[in-house]
Amino acid sequence: MLLSHFIKISIAALAPLYPKEEARSMVMYYCTEVFGFPVYQHITEPTTEIPAELLDVALDDMRRLAASEPLQYVLGYTEFCGRRFAVDERALIPRAETEVLCIKAEEMVAASQAARPAGEATASDPVRPDPASLRVLDLCTGSGCIAWTLALDLPGAEVVATDLSQDALDLADSQFRTESGRASRLPKGALRPCFVKADLLDVEATVAAVLSAAGEPQTGGFDLLTANPPYVMVAEKAEMRQNVLGWEPHMAIFAPDRDPLAFHKAIALVALRVLVPGGCGIVEINSELPDETAEVFTAAGFSDVRIIPDYFDRPRFVSFRGK
Repeated sequence: MLLSHFIKISIAALAPLYPKEEARSMVMYYCTEVFGFPVYQHITEPTTEIPAELLDVALDDMRRLAASEPLQYVLGYTEFCGRRFAVDERALIPRAETEVLCIKAEEMVAASQAARPAGEATASDPVRPDPASLRVLDLCTGSGCIAWTLALDLPGAEVVATDLSQDALDLADSQFRTESGRASRLPKGALRPCFVKADLLDVEATVAAVLSAAGEPQTGGFDLLTANPPYVMVAEKAEMRQNVLGWEPHMAIFAPDRDPLAFHKAIALVALRVLVPGGCGIVEINSELPDETAEVFTAAGFSDVRIIPDYFDRPRFVSFRGK
């Protein structure tokens, strides 16, 4: 089959689900990733044919896309913060805006380290003066994209990540492993995150689990807390596409109808128990509830509570600092 014909029929198949330009972008991205052709190949070399050994798989993949399955699930991966992460129905697909959370988290760490000379211990933190021994807690980790990004960008950081779903934890733990299951070689000094099953809404159990995983039997074990919890209100479901509603796990999307801030309230309670004095945190939020979410952390007693926009200038994150 000619590449140009494949592109034409594929765009037509996706037209009922997506705007034409979006459908075209999806098909062209697929062709680049799977066939290795540049996006202009069908124009500059119109006689190009799809490799025979890939045609049946490609046509099946287009049928999956036409059935509203997300492109990332069809490919089996997505890009996040410059790295390729495996994705499937066990966890949410990492979104580009969540990259901002990682960027801001790393900026907060850098600011904290700059404010405290290397090697200087304090009365409240006498055992971890070395910035390389940073401890990070990532709640509702899903695919593990935040936990892994921080672990790889901050060599030496000890990262503990939690999720209620064992399936999601299995996916997160599989990142950066070979097909045989062996751990891939990581950048020098980088440590694999520790993935722990925990129900965030059970605050006491979560606190006990993460402190135990960090080797901290008491409170105050982590320097940084991150989270991208369920925050979409059920009322927003009508505005969502089928490629999200029909495929991505609802337990990772929707907050309780009775209290859309339930997870953020739980995060605040966990943070109070596990952050070292002066420790910081940043969480993703519903852009319809920025002030309400910020108030959750202010009321809990955190300082320097800020609302941070995403790439599209929508209020998307709340950062905070412990006393």
